[in-house]
Amino acid sequence: MLFLVTRPEPESTKLKGLIEELGHEAVAEPLMEAELMPEAIDDLEGVTALIATSRNALRALSQSPYLHDAVAIPLFAVGRGTAEEARHLGFERIAIGPGSVTGFAAAIAGTLDPADGLILHLAGDVLAGDLAGELQELGFRVLQPVVYRMKAAEALSDGTREAIGEGAVDGVVLMSPRTARIYAGLIKRHGLTDAAAEMVHVCLSDAVARSLSALGDVPIEVAEAPSLNAILEVIQQVGDRLDDKHLPL
Repeated sequence: MLFLVTRPEPESTKLKGLIEELGHEAVAEPLMEAELMPEAIDDLEGVTALIATSRNALRALSQSPYLHDAVAIPLFAVGRGTAEEARHLGFERIAIGPGSVTGFAAAIAGTLDPADGLILHLAGDVLAGDLAGELQELGFRVLQPVVYRMKAAEALSDGTREAIGEGAVDGVVLMSPRTARIYAGLIKRHGLTDAAAEMVHVCLSDAVARSLSALGDVPIEVAEAPSLNAILEVIQQVGDRLDDKHLPL
């Protein structure tokens, strides 16, 4: 079975390798590219906690002259993948969130006191939810510099368009609502809507699945939790099911 992996690099290549370890084929087709802006981090004075809701935020921090000071500050990472990136940078005091911004503010508020000081959220140009607003409603002071932006792909590669059009792609892995919207727009632009209806769309969450609405009624499978392990479980189940379907009688 062939899966199309739409994550930005380097996660796209990593996920491709994990899918291949499960015994399936995969091709990386990143639909977004990160542009890092470490210069947006210009002061850590008074900051008593950091928030990272993306690995790209930490990659931007890795290029900042403030990295040495930052790793001494407690960090709230949205999920395990972001926490892993933080450990690689040298952070030791890391609290791991629920895997998405839903409930993240409450988790942070359960650990910090608004009187402790300033929180710095290393943000992207497009945000899922209003984490800063939720924290401010709870009495926290939050700064939210944009330290990276995601640029959307303007077209699918020739090879991917051909593979989808010929029915060679069995499944598409979608890890964010924005990626799903970009994918749906490109499928329509390339006239591949009918072909997409024959592919299983493996989505990290219900929010990702809802972002495919422009394609109509396409096959969708949603992970039980917003985690890498959960998405791999769905990929394995979908791959095994499709393998069984194609076994000779």
